[in-house]
Amino acid sequence: MRSIVRKSVRTLTVTAALAASVLSAPVHAAATPMKIGTCVWIGYGPFYVADAMGMFKKHGLDVKLQMFNDPALIPPAIAGGAVEGGMLTYDQVIGAVAQGDAQQVVMPIDYSAGGDAIVATSDIKDVKEFAGKKIAFNQLSPSDFLLSYALKSHGLTDKAIQPVNMTPEAIPAAMVSGSVKIGVTYEPNVSQILSQGKGKYHVVYSSKQAPGLITDVLVFPPKYIKAHPDAVKAAIQSYLDGLEYMKKNPEAANKIIGKVLGVSADDVKAQMAGVHNLTLQEMPTVFAKSKDTTSFYTSGSLIGEILKAKGQIKRIPATEETFDGQFVKAMTAK
Repeated sequence: MRSIVRKSVRTLTVTAALAASVLSAPVHAAATPMKIGTCVWIGYGPFYVADAMGMFKKHGLDVKLQMFNDPALIPPAIAGGAVEGGMLTYDQVIGAVAQGDAQQVVMPIDYSAGGDAIVATSDIKDVKEFAGKKIAFNQLSPSDFLLSYALKSHGLTDKAIQPVNMTPEAIPAAMVSGSVKIGVTYEPNVSQILSQGKGKYHVVYSSKQAPGLITDVLVFPPKYIKAHPDAVKAAIQSYLDGLEYMKKNPEAANKIIGKVLGVSADDVKAQMAGVHNLTLQEMPTVFAKSKDTTSFYTSGSLIGEILKAKGQIKRIPATEETFDGQFVKAMTAK
């Protein structure tokens, strides 16, 4: 779902000067170092704010948000120890666990609610019209999963289309050039495509039509969780502080997030409509058994079936293998 857009790869401190001038919270003398693999995505805004405003340090962490061009590279980076944790989509977690890489969700970050989308030229009105056409998307990514889900929902299979493997940030240019008429990507790429020519492009299908199916999550290996529970809890609390800052200071927060995304604060405000960042009170929903797609038990089953049918995994892991809800449970209990 996520990648660098209109920005070169950069390490995060987003606005160190801003943090230095504004921050007055106490800093722990011996902060715990933590590298978190991430990429540019509107839903990760609370973490960008937490980084810029020194909220990680406030909770005793020395965090480096390690940017990846291709989000598909984050799970192997976690498995190999290049980073301690990562921001992924839940389908990526299922894929990693199915392949033997022990990684567990400690908190949900956001639901994509239109931020991921299949965009096409105006003459293509429906998913059923995708049959036989070239479609650009980043394979083995959430865009791949969203497309498969859309095709399945409309009685088609992946074999019905001509896949064109392409990074998310390359899709707007490919569509504008006419090399492809259909692309699967996410914000801010979606808005970039739609802005090219009045009515020339439109969204045919998006994550808004399957709420909770594409969920961004914070992940750590079980060994790290066991060895550093306080650090994991601090990372979650930093997100919550970042989210609270966003609610109380939306204009300032949008500027911070805009610097990371490479867009204006107004663009950030518009793109926020495509995601829903979860509050602490909402988080337990993903860990609870339910028939709703906001539950990992339901979305995980759907994801597993699709990934297995595509040959990307050989087994569908048990839902309990994919998460550790102890931190959210303890924090909500308070």
